[in-house]
Amino acid sequence: MALNSAKDMTRFQHRRRIALAVIILLILGALLTVRSAWSNDWAHEYIEDFGIGVIVLAILGRMWCTLYIGGRKSSEIVRLGPYSMSRNPLYVFSTLGAFGIGMMTGSLTVAFALAVLCYIAFYFVIVAEEGYLETNFGETYLAYKRDVPRFFPKLRLYREAEVLSVKSSMLYKTLADGLVFFVSYPLLEFVEYLQSANILPVLFRFY
Repeated sequence: MALNSAKDMTRFQHRRRIALAVIILLILGALLTVRSAWSNDWAHEYIEDFGIGVIVLAILGRMWCTLYIGGRKSSEIVRLGPYSMSRNPLYVFSTLGAFGIGMMTGSLTVAFALAVLCYIAFYFVIVAEEGYLETNFGETYLAYKRDVPRFFPKLRLYREAEVLSVKSSMLYKTLADGLVFFVSYPLLEFVEYLQSANILPVLFRFY
């Protein structure tokens, strides 16, 4: 899909959000039949608890990204803060959030599977957005592309901004979006209860 204008980018991002919401619903539906294979309850609980910590980190990371780029993604190339280490840190933290959701099933296998699926979905989004950025920012973006990795951060590249101009509405929106990650916790706990009561079948068990 060719993105040639800011309006194209806005429409694409709207469709992207809808597609990701559908993917999340499908994944949560699939998790209705999955349960941890750990025989020790403590292993299951530790993985769940760690997953909550990972989700908190993902939400804070997404807000950190918004501090730097909130509302400016289509109008300028930001190369500071998290964007000095990765060209797509918002997607990095979202993938981390997917990993955390998977951990709340008590299964590391499910956690890695969700993270990989999320990475694959974002890959196609990133490629489309790169076309827009190359078309609209030319050499400025190409230089950024040469210097900074597409996804996995390089910590040694980190550069901080002395002053930040923050759009509070964007920050609150990012926080609200991120809190959706936490919705999975009571849902998965309820699924676990239904499975223990033999109301829902357990078709797959993963470590």
